[in-house]
Amino acid sequence: MFSDMGVPTKETPFEVAEASDVVITMLPSSSHVLDVYNGPNGLLQGGNSVRPQLLIDSSTIDPQTSRNISAAVSNCILKEKKDSWENPVMLDAPVSGGVLAAEAGTLTFMVGGSEDAYQAAKPLFLSMGKNTIYCGGAGNGAAAKICNNLTMAVSMLGVSEALTLGQSLGISASTLTKILNSSSARCWSSDSYNPVPGVMEGVPASRNYGGGFASKLMAKDLNLALASAKEVGVDCPLTSQAQDIYAKLCENGHDSKDFSCVFQHYYGGKDEV
Repeated sequence: MFSDMGVPTKETPFEVAEASDVVITMLPSSSHVLDVYNGPNGLLQGGNSVRPQLLIDSSTIDPQTSRNISAAVSNCILKEKKDSWENPVMLDAPVSGGVLAAEAGTLTFMVGGSEDAYQAAKPLFLSMGKNTIYCGGAGNGAAAKICNNLTMAVSMLGVSEALTLGQSLGISASTLTKILNSSSARCWSSDSYNPVPGVMEGVPASRNYGGGFASKLMAKDLNLALASAKEVGVDCPLTSQAQDIYAKLCENGHDSKDFSCVFQHYYGGKDEV
C-alpha cells in the first residue's frame, strides 16, 4: 500500500533500521513490539551496533516491556556517531485521540525516556499531533497511557449507564446529553464521543460503531492496567469491573466494534429517533 503511494519500503524491520536515523513503531501488543525489536530480522538484530540514533515506540504496552526494550537499546552503540549521540536512545510515546485525531493531526503524545531525547524528538511529535507531554523516565509514557485508557473506559461506562437509565426513565439521550455537557458530569465520552446513535455526527456511534477504537483493544488495555496494578499492589475495582464488561462484549461478537458500542450491546440502550 505504501509502495503504491510512492513511499520507500523495506522487507524487514532490520532493513528499515539499516536505512533510517529515526524509527517509529506503533503495534497492537507487547509481543508484537518484542518481535519487531528483538525477533528474527528485528530492529536490533545487527548485533551491538545499530544505525538509528532514536527509536520511538508509540504502541500501548505494559511499562515493564518498554523499560526492558529501552535498556536493550541503550546497550547498543551507534554505527556512526551523530552530533553528541554516542548510543541510540528509545522513547516510549503512546498516543491519545484515536483514529479521528490521527486523521486530523491532533494526537497527544505521552513520552517516557531521556529528556534530552524527548526535546530532540519534539518536532517529530508535533508534526503528527498537537500536544506532547514529557512523563519522566523510560516506561512512564506507557504508564500514562494505561491510566488514560482505564479512565476512558470507566467514563464511557458511566456515561452509557446514565444515558440508558435516562432513556428508561423517559428522558431522551439528546436532552440528557445537553444536561451532562452543561453540568459537573461533562466528559469526553459525553461531549466529544457520545455513544448514542443519532446524538452526534462524525463519531463511531453515527456509523454503527465502525472505525474508532476497537473493544478488543480496550479489553487489552484494561488487562494491562490490571496487571500493572497487581505488580505495584494497588486495588483497582472499577478497572476490574470495566475489564469484565469489555471481555463480555468481545465474547458476544462485538470485539471489532468501537468501544462506545457498550451503550447498545451491553446496556441495551436505544438509538435517538
